[in-house]
Amino acid sequence: MSEERLGAAADGVIMYVRGEGWKELKVGCVFQIAPRTVHDERIEEDVVVGHAVQQTYVAHLGGPQPFAQKWFTEARRRNWLHVRQTQILGDGAPWIWNLAEEYFAGSQQTVDWYHAKQHLFAACSALHVEGTPAAQHWMNQQSERLFQGHAEGIAQTLRTAAKQQPGADAEEGYFEVNHRRMNYMELREQGWVIGSGMIESGGKQFKARFAGPGMRWSRDGAEHLLPIRAAILGKQFDRLWRSVYYSPQN
Repeated sequence: MSEERLGAAADGVIMYVRGEGWKELKVGCVFQIAPRTVHDERIEEDVVVGHAVQQTYVAHLGGPQPFAQKWFTEARRRNWLHVRQTQILGDGAPWIWNLAEEYFAGSQQTVDWYHAKQHLFAACSALHVEGTPAAQHWMNQQSERLFQGHAEGIAQTLRTAAKQQPGADAEEGYFEVNHRRMNYMELREQGWVIGSGMIESGGKQFKARFAGPGMRWSRDGAEHLLPIRAAILGKQFDRLWRSVYYSPQN
């Protein structure tokens, strides 16, 4: 991987706002993609894979468009517009891909491998009793197909199974709609990131601060603290403090 690559990911966290109830806090991450050597248990060899480093974060308590503007502003600050190879990761939620098309057009779009596996487990549960040899065999077989980029074939398998077992195709749409974002073996060989651990970790940190047991926030209070939390997580607090402290008076 000789050319600089940048990635971005997004996710949602639920928090409680007084007077409004449970609301989604949208969290975005921007990161550099760097090579890292890991041991691949599938083939019992060390391989070089893409890895997220130098993560920075943004967060917005509200709709997707204001969040996207903050997310894209951070991406531009990270030199996004001058990097040719970029990637967007998400869990499959349509709002993430809608924003990717609008603000990050041309980027490689990838559904997080672990979320895809969770949906595959759900599909398996509709077909086989959990923990049985048949379930294990089906998961092993379909996981390999998924990794090799055959998500569209998995969707067809579920449609066919539903003819004999009604409801077996409950997850079919997820794989059909996202199949072009699920070419995991090819993506990994090309040095892209296939797991969204960077945004999952970031989301958990925001959740710990804003959605812990018994926490109830005013909207103003949360909105004042969100940029600070994002700056701390992204190791940007000193830069943010200087920009505010030395800003000219209105």
